[in-house]
Amino acid sequence: MQTPNELVAKSAVELKQLMDTRQVSPVELLNDCIARIEQLNPKINAFCATSFERAHDEAVAVEQAIMKGRPRGLLSGLPIGIKDLEETEGLLTTYGSPLFRGNVPSKDNELVRRLRAAGAVVVGKTNVPEMGAGANTRNPVWGATGNPFNPRLNAGGSSGGAAAALAADMVPLCSGSDTGGSLRIPAAKCGIVGLRTSPGLVPSERKLLGWTPISVVGPMGRNVDDTWLQLAATAGIAATDPLSYEFSMPGEISDGVDLSKLRVGYTEDFGVCDVDNDIRQVFRNKIAALKNAFASCEEVQIDMQHAHRCFDVVRAEAFVGSLQAAYEKDPASLGPNPRANYEMGAKMSLKDCVWAGAEQTRIFRRFQQLFSQYDLILSPTTPVSAFAWEQPYLTHINGVELENYYRWLALTYVVTLATNPALSMPMGVDHLGMPFGMQVIGKFRGDLQLLIAARALESYCDQSAELRRPLPDIEALLNSTVDLSTPVTHPPLEQLGGSSVGLSAV
Repeated sequence: MQTPNELVAKSAVELKQLMDTRQVSPVELLNDCIARIEQLNPKINAFCATSFERAHDEAVAVEQAIMKGRPRGLLSGLPIGIKDLEETEGLLTTYGSPLFRGNVPSKDNELVRRLRAAGAVVVGKTNVPEMGAGANTRNPVWGATGNPFNPRLNAGGSSGGAAAALAADMVPLCSGSDTGGSLRIPAAKCGIVGLRTSPGLVPSERKLLGWTPISVVGPMGRNVDDTWLQLAATAGIAATDPLSYEFSMPGEISDGVDLSKLRVGYTEDFGVCDVDNDIRQVFRNKIAALKNAFASCEEVQIDMQHAHRCFDVVRAEAFVGSLQAAYEKDPASLGPNPRANYEMGAKMSLKDCVWAGAEQTRIFRRFQQLFSQYDLILSPTTPVSAFAWEQPYLTHINGVELENYYRWLALTYVVTLATNPALSMPMGVDHLGMPFGMQVIGKFRGDLQLLIAARALESYCDQSAELRRPLPDIEALLNSTVDLSTPVTHPPLEQLGGSSVGLSAV
């Protein structure tokens, strides 16, 4: 018999096997996850709205299906947290905004429908920044999410609640989404795996601008196998997403790859990203510990000189699309951060948009040339260690003021522009003892090959105390007295620094 803490710490793949062989009941697993949430959520505020009663009914239905030998989905019986940007039938969906404090959708969106159809048991919603705008998960509805390794520090964003819930073993799976790093950054900060999928691989129904590749939804898990499992249940064409395409994949990673045959390139900064000097040294140390495992491992150069301006424009387009209706109805209803995002984008011209589209195409083509020489590209996921969640955003790196308050996300958003699949995977700790995330980038639409390589890399790292995934100190977390539930907002706009005031990355 498994004790509760032993059970919730197991991977999704392990739990699926235990349920399939009737060694663990789906109801037993759900109850242990709920107990874990009730125990730890007051310490890190990862979950906001919950759906325990419906989840119990769903777990009972899965248990009956198992006992009767009925066909079931890939995620059958696995508890999951859904990011509070995704619409969930009958379950509060606030987007972290007072504007939607009482919003209860009448139906699931495409992603949630697929997860439920695969048998996942939706436990609740995970916390986000207001309207998903920010890489520090804090909002005026639910408060801030703390990092399980130190609840005084931020968990990243905008999928911060999801990453924190996974790191604290509240649930085995969570959904995420990513525009400029929203899935990869919290994965790095909390020591879990987050995959930014190729645009269209997992359909996203909530994009108003359906033809833009900038925003994607994707899986988050504690390891690569779990991330693969969720992807297998959600990938494939949908009539609601014009970028989606036919795709099928096995339910588990069956193929392996020999690391010693992989050609790997790496970069500390893509030539344009500000990176803290200590993080640079941590990254160099990780590369030194890895490089003998590969056929080759060498530094790469790529022309990204216009990436910042390009991202400014394509991101602003997305914000204008998503916030236009709310802004035109009542600008004051939006918090300062979403409002500033909209206003900056609304000032841009058609000429700006055309230039940015052409520049993104140039970046895409230059980036793909790298993969004629390399199988993977490695970089740090974030340029700094986790900082206090009370600080809305990072203002300086190496003592130099950043141009605006989302420039610190450049390591991930330059890859967004290239559209290649990229994941953040835990690789030991940084100079301050917090999780270090390695960004692993694959070939264009090479999500499966990327996951197969990442799994081999994960296995290699598991053999090293310096490189294996770190785990939070749960006893220390239980003794924490940090109050994270007080609603918080970004400071007034006049206090935000930089020439592109008010922008953040989702």
